[in-house]
Amino acid sequence: MQGSEIEKLQTFLTQTEARMVDLRFADLLGRFHHVSLPISAFDQRTFAHGVAFDASSVAGFKTVEGGDMVLIPELASAVLDPFYELPTVAMICSLHESNSRAPFERDPRQIARLAEACIAEVTPLADRSLWGPEFEFYVFDHISSVNTNNRSSYTIEAVEAHWNTGEECNRHLGQRIRYQGGYHVMPPLDALHDLRSRMVELIEAAGIPVKYHHHEVGGAGQCEIEIGFLPLLEAADAIMTIKHLVRMTALKAGKTATFMPKPLTDEAGSGMHFHQMLFKDEQPVFHDPQGYAELSRTALQFIGGILTHAPALLALCNPSTNSYKRLVPGFEAPTRMFFGLANRSAAVRIPKQARTAAEKRFEFRPPDATCNPYLAMSAMLLAGLDGIRKEIDPTEAGFGPFDFNVFELPVEERDKIGSLPASLEQALDALRADSDFLLPGKVFPSDFTDVWVDLKMRHEVLPMRTRTHPYEVELYYDC
Repeated sequence: MQGSEIEKLQTFLTQTEARMVDLRFADLLGRFHHVSLPISAFDQRTFAHGVAFDASSVAGFKTVEGGDMVLIPELASAVLDPFYELPTVAMICSLHESNSRAPFERDPRQIARLAEACIAEVTPLADRSLWGPEFEFYVFDHISSVNTNNRSSYTIEAVEAHWNTGEECNRHLGQRIRYQGGYHVMPPLDALHDLRSRMVELIEAAGIPVKYHHHEVGGAGQCEIEIGFLPLLEAADAIMTIKHLVRMTALKAGKTATFMPKPLTDEAGSGMHFHQMLFKDEQPVFHDPQGYAELSRTALQFIGGILTHAPALLALCNPSTNSYKRLVPGFEAPTRMFFGLANRSAAVRIPKQARTAAEKRFEFRPPDATCNPYLAMSAMLLAGLDGIRKEIDPTEAGFGPFDFNVFELPVEERDKIGSLPASLEQALDALRADSDFLLPGKVFPSDFTDVWVDLKMRHEVLPMRTRTHPYEVELYYDC
């Protein structure tokens, strides 16, 4: 670490009057953990030796007999966290072995770092990627849930929700959003505008560019914030930070924010669409004015790789059992593997408004925010690079383009278009069968697929499979 960097950090700590430094790291499932140091214990030795923690207590990391690891903070990630009582600077950390200080191979940030470096190794056509994630989430006023062996239920309340219009016990002024009628509604229907603006203000204060925010389709409090384009690792760090800021801003306002893909039955789900671009020597490589939708051959091959590996990708991009309750027809969520211009039912959509060379891109629409962004973006990048390396033509592979509503096709024609997995278990099976595209550059550890599938099956798929669902009681109790 250079002296100038230390001086820059020290200046920042002085300016913010920091009394604590909060060190954060992402686990394999994509959740932040943290440990806090008083400013007196934070110095240059922290960067040289790290801060010890027990990795065996973090799912998917280490076994009990070899759990010692260290956190080493990233200087560029330093930002003042606005929610602590004492002035606290937060820093995102990388994970290292405690004895050798070698990067930990299952550290999600290390995987993302290797994925970025892999671009130039795989193809001479590109050397950098940019990513623009969209954040969809619900803001509720109350959530309660019970899960015991004799009781299973949840209750959600939202001030905007249409179901409140008939409640006589509460005072209403007639301002409720109709079912699935929330897209870009104005105040007074949009009761969450000021809350989103506060979220955006804090996101920008963290150094993350924001394009806009608005109310989304879900009438019971669904919101969207879209940010600008960032390199892969920086974008993943931004996603982790934004989810924290959104949740904490809602909590401070006496509300609760959730990125759960499908918290409400028969209401719009929340995704995390990933806009993607490649560059070579700072020049965009996805643009060709003569190509379909003004996309270059390289861009189409990248799309071919994404769609070829889409079933396996969903094991990382949609890694929850709830994810597949969103990926159903009727809610602008993709269920078929095809691409198209401005087609919101497509797995890969090319935005029509992105016409210049610098803007030309596509978005992969299936993912949601239950993903670990470091792993999901790394896997998408490797899938696309595999398409370039193998020169996969998406049209020849049967992926379109389709610039119309494919659900209006006759059934026999529609069924010729491949379907995305309908459950997490199906996606995990697809990853088992198709994981070689993750191997170039040793980005993912050789045992990653086995570890990931085992973790998801034991802790999510199998417990859900054996649990009695409340709707089953309604359907079958009197049989």
